[in-house]
Amino acid sequence: MGGTTDTIDLGRLGLSSGEGTTLTPRVAIDAIELGGQRYATPTDSVDARFDISHTTSGYALRLRYGVRLEGPCMRCLEPASHELSIDAREVDQPGGGDDLRSPYLDGDELDARSWARDALVLALPVQIRCTAECRGLCGICGANLNEDPGHAHEGEPDPRWAKLSELKLD
Repeated sequence: MGGTTDTIDLGRLGLSSGEGTTLTPRVAIDAIELGGQRYATPTDSVDARFDISHTTSGYALRLRYGVRLEGPCMRCLEPASHELSIDAREVDQPGGGDDLRSPYLDGDELDARSWARDALVLALPVQIRCTAECRGLCGICGANLNEDPGHAHEGEPDPRWAKLSELKLD
């Protein structure tokens, strides 16, 4: 994947304690599998912004980027896309305990690709839909209810719901 950055060597930046810098590399974004469906960015990479501050013994990091994910609607399986703005922060302070260690830093090597993907996964909505009003598919025949809002089936109701008909509501 030419032109993308997978890792950033923070040691090569030569930052002293209290100094910071901003990097704007292109970072690859791997496709995501949700419910057996694949969601991906149209270009497989994004322009990201990394704000890096060297603290006394480690780093404070911030990652920001915008992305559009494309894949099937989770209700009707028609094409869908969703715009996301990612804003993630990490702290790595050796000797500060596990809570202050970043899983994306190994020494001075920042795993930019993994951090970008994980930040995206954490920002995902509960469902990626074609529209907010998507009606989904018919549970009996699989028809797209967006194309036929009046869709109905004649005949016996689902036997799993039969006991509900015995309820007496006054």
